[in-house]
Amino acid sequence: MKDVTPLTEGWSLRHGQDRLPAQVPGCVHTDLVAAGVIPDPFLELNETEVAWVGRRAWTYLTDVSHDSGHERTDLVFEGLDTAARITFAGREIGTTRNMHRTYRFDVTGLTGPLEVHFSSAYDEAEAVRAVTGDRPNVYPEPFQYIRKMASSFGWDWGPTLVTAGIWRPARLEHWSTARLASVRPLVTVDEGTGNVEVRLQVERTAGGADAALLARATVAGQAAETRFEGDEAVLRLTVDRPELWWPRGYGDQPLYDLDVTLLEEEGELDTWHRRIGFRTVELDRGADAQGSGFTLVVNGERVFARGVNWIPDDVFPSRVTPERYRTRLGQAVDANVDLVRIWGGGIYEDEAFYDACDELGLMVWQDFLFACAAYPEEQPLRGEVEAEARDNVVRLMPHASLVLWNGNNENLWGFRDWDWEPGLAGDSWGEGYYLGLLPRVVAELDPTRHYAAGSPWSGSWDHHPNDPDHGTYHSWEVWNRQDYAEYRANVPRFVAEFGWQAPPAMATLRRALPGEDLAPDSPGMLHHQKAEDGNGKLNRGVARHFTLPEGDFDRWHYLTQVVQARAVAAGIEHWRSHWPVCAGTVVWQLNDCWPVTSWAAVDGDGRLKPLHHELRRVYADRLLTLQPGDEGPVLAVVNQSATPWRTEVTLRRVEAGGATAGRSTHEVTVAARSVTRIPVPSGLAPAGLTTKEFLVADADGLRATYFPVPDKEFAYVRPAFDVAVEPVAGNGGKVDVVVNAHTLVRDLLLQADRLGPQATADRGLTTLLAGEQVRIRVEGCGQVTADDVRAALFCADTE
Repeated sequence: MKDVTPLTEGWSLRHGQDRLPAQVPGCVHTDLVAAGVIPDPFLELNETEVAWVGRRAWTYLTDVSHDSGHERTDLVFEGLDTAARITFAGREIGTTRNMHRTYRFDVTGLTGPLEVHFSSAYDEAEAVRAVTGDRPNVYPEPFQYIRKMASSFGWDWGPTLVTAGIWRPARLEHWSTARLASVRPLVTVDEGTGNVEVRLQVERTAGGADAALLARATVAGQAAETRFEGDEAVLRLTVDRPELWWPRGYGDQPLYDLDVTLLEEEGELDTWHRRIGFRTVELDRGADAQGSGFTLVVNGERVFARGVNWIPDDVFPSRVTPERYRTRLGQAVDANVDLVRIWGGGIYEDEAFYDACDELGLMVWQDFLFACAAYPEEQPLRGEVEAEARDNVVRLMPHASLVLWNGNNENLWGFRDWDWEPGLAGDSWGEGYYLGLLPRVVAELDPTRHYAAGSPWSGSWDHHPNDPDHGTYHSWEVWNRQDYAEYRANVPRFVAEFGWQAPPAMATLRRALPGEDLAPDSPGMLHHQKAEDGNGKLNRGVARHFTLPEGDFDRWHYLTQVVQARAVAAGIEHWRSHWPVCAGTVVWQLNDCWPVTSWAAVDGDGRLKPLHHELRRVYADRLLTLQPGDEGPVLAVVNQSATPWRTEVTLRRVEAGGATAGRSTHEVTVAARSVTRIPVPSGLAPAGLTTKEFLVADADGLRATYFPVPDKEFAYVRPAFDVAVEPVAGNGGKVDVVVNAHTLVRDLLLQADRLGPQATADRGLTTLLAGEQVRIRVEGCGQVTADDVRAALFCADTE
């Protein structure tokens, strides 16, 4: 039987004449921080102080001794970042140039010093650029010339921290006769029967070249086995009427243990284990009167995808533990998300990420790792791209949650719109990967899944790559240049990216910028704002709706978070109301990789922004929304649940002072997975662009509001409300904040982290009418008074 020796202890990092303790998995920056050589790059302006680290070569060292008694010993690195030369017992045993691959070296009979010498990623990238020639990209960094996490080189939400290290586990594998080199389970469902076709490849030792082998597979009490003499075998299993895996909100997520064993006459040689799920996934790209669609169909059920984009959860990904994955993905579930798109400038995530998605019912859209650049297709990159794709397709294909492979992020769009083509002058730029190599790899290795060439992509060059009427669409003109109301200008078939920025929670800012006199343009705030003209866009977004505060950072901080939540909600509510023409929204973005002003719903310290709470509302199975229409406002009643929604909707026209000026009730039945749109009666709708009235819709505890004009034009009565704090019986550390409104209180927000860094609240923005009450459950705040709470409460008004 194969034996494994982990190589996670006893490593050191050479720094000049010193040997510093090193963590494996880990990276140079985290080791240098732990040793006190560099400050925490996430704090203050320290990022710039540690830029030299990425320009240096680094060496990791350990001593290895072993005596396994097996025919063969392999040294296995699951991840080396990135350009490395490995020596063992004084011999060079191999080189690497790809962060996204697993490497295996035959080290049979070797013991002694093991050293991994990392070149600067900049040096490697420049050497490749000298061979391939220059290509355009969106940032002044050479990330497209090295197969490394592109966002290591900085992004419009991330720091430039170009690191190196043994970022995934290392081990010795000792084996004899043969081992399982790869296992590919092709899982299908046909007329109620689950089929598992297990395709395996083995590697043999010289002594095992002629050995007769037996492969056995078991799943759900079914077994299959085959004897074979070559390097490949196929086993087929059938499961009668297996329980189907569903996305969350559509059903359960049953998973089945699939075990594969490789044997010879003397006994077991190797084993392999994964959990699989039985489901079908189709991608309906059919043409219709509105264009050509992009609709996921799971187990025959058409799905409106409620998605978020995922970036690496830490710029040093070796720090992301299974528990951290579970927490962050749990936050996605809490926001009623059912799809996570892994963006192409990051990494193929750890197994723990996909395991959690399998269990939580989160569909995974996996980009291949190309983003916002023209990528050379010549060697040495082309061979690395193919090897990387093959490695990761085989690794990830067992996961039921994985529903789509996608070729790249924005590169097809960039070629057409970002003035790349003239400068390329016929040079390769990646099209051969996205329309040739990658779909061939997926078709060969994982034919049960669909492949899309890119995002955005209209399906062919017959249409503009970012045509909203065809395929996937990225909506960035609104954030960059317009008011968020412009999200309602069109109905794309599938919105794969859109978003709006806001700063992180106040406690996150205080930790990242200790002692700074915070202002939108204070040094630390500007350093932790990486978007081009980011603050200008934030301020223009606020100024369209509110009087932009001068010298009041707390108010600015609140208003930018309000506008972020409102903007994303405006898009989702509009697009959901047009299901099935629009079949999904994927918000940019769920998470952050450090403390920063960004588009994230969860900030770099893991705190929830108001946007997260708003996603919970607008991504819920049932949603009320009031949408502007040509003939006046329209009530859209959205029902994504599996059962009809029969409800009574109350519509009220309310005066700014609080009086009800009109009222009507409507019995509404909405079929499962459908939308009903009802024009608001003309006598009930606020007149034109009135500044003194607004519309409210209520049903089953859900609410929608419609204000005809921006807040700064609305005739607010100064908000008035009472605040009380009530301890929660039997729950030490929890309190209820009770707010009673005497006037309209719009977008009330309790920033719980102002009560204590660990404090959290169970709701975000809340609008109260005069006479209404809300209870906000707060945890982790300790003993607080009503005055403490008032200092952490904000609401929208004209001031």
